[in-house]
Amino acid sequence: MKKTHDYGTAWRILRPASITDQIFIKAQRIRTLEEKKVSKVDEGITSEYIGIVNYCIIAMMQLECGPETPVELAPEDVSVLFDEKALETKELMFAKNHDYGEAWRDMRVSSLTDLILMKILRVKQIEDNKGLTLASEGIKANYQDMLNYSVFALIKLEVK
Repeated sequence: MKKTHDYGTAWRILRPASITDQIFIKAQRIRTLEEKKVSKVDEGITSEYIGIVNYCIIAMMQLECGPETPVELAPEDVSVLFDEKALETKELMFAKNHDYGEAWRDMRVSSLTDLILMKILRVKQIEDNKGLTLASEGIKANYQDMLNYSVFALIKLEVK
């Protein structure tokens, strides 16, 4: 909401594929930092995971808004949409945690990064296929998984 105050809803100009690419850039930077262990820019892994969380929510809002929605949205409307997408994804996380027995707690942060990169490649393929899938979950579900993987990574990074 602070960035909405500063920039308005400039993100509305982005096509969904451009948002996917922004998430890719952040995930690729995380992987590079994990492998090289050196950062030449004064932002670490944590801020990149936070960026992925926010871009995933923006992507889901963008999918819902569609091209007919005005570029400029009222901050209160953005807040409602943001909270709605975050809550929906959090509920999905709790359901999956129940079914998977919180397996993420035993995973490495680097594996969460790799899963996010894999999900990005899946989304890019679905986007290239004009959103059509034969047996796979759709784009939104992949954004939700990436968001949740990022939250898990943030929790694990905080615990260290």
